[in-house]
Amino acid sequence: MDSVRELGKFLLVAGIVLAAAGALLISGSKLPFRLGRLPGDIVVQGRNGGFYFPIVTCIVVSVVLTLLMWIVNCFRR
Repeated sequence: MDSVRELGKFLLVAGIVLAAAGALLISGSKLPFRLGRLPGDIVVQGRNGGFYFPIVTCIVVSVVLTLLMWIVNCFRR
């Protein structure tokens, strides 16, 4: 029975995270900053194409997710 309880907790947390991600995507254009076009992202434009690598965006998302997982882990103890 304990494994079913853990699965229920995981599904609940996963649902909340997905709902928050969906709300962020829906209201993303109204935010004061453009996630994905931050200063420091690498953009190279050529005559026949371009290259875009969102390095700063990746770092910001990584830090936010790390803090979120740390907070969740603190509440699990």
